[in-house]
Amino acid sequence: MNGDDSDDLAPPATPQELDALEARLDAWLQRELATSPVLVAVDRGEPGERRWYVRLAGEEKEFTTIWLTLGQRALHLETYVMPAPEEAEAAFYAHLLRRNRTTHGLWFAIGEEEAIFLVGQLPVAAVDEAALDRLIGSTYAYVERFFRPALSIGFASRLAKGRG
Repeated sequence: MNGDDSDDLAPPATPQELDALEARLDAWLQRELATSPVLVAVDRGEPGERRWYVRLAGEEKEFTTIWLTLGQRALHLETYVMPAPEEAEAAFYAHLLRRNRTTHGLWFAIGEEEAIFLVGQLPVAAVDEAALDRLIGSTYAYVERFFRPALSIGFASRLAKGRG
């Protein structure tokens, strides 16, 4: 996602509203970093960007990095899940499309270099601590739940070689 949310219907937040929300996001992420065993790092984007990199330690996928980008109308989220499949492409994409029916507020998408991402967005007006917790928690849960099955479809030969 490129952070351009000019097509969204929500009214744009004022610079003051964005500054206040940015400060709340910073504070919440730092509190979570101090208390959550899954959250292992929080970094900021370039100076002047309203962007965060949130790194989570997983079990099925060793690490998941979530990029949060605050735009005038929405908080955008994306995380890299895996590269494009090496085989069984139709079954792989069908699997992920079926999973999109059960994900709430997030969906699988094809991004740069045909890689698979999990993406979502939340209107600025809806961003609060509960919504952030739900969005980041759901991202973690979906990656953990769907990573291994997708890997076994799109990379079956490679996985079989690794076992043999």
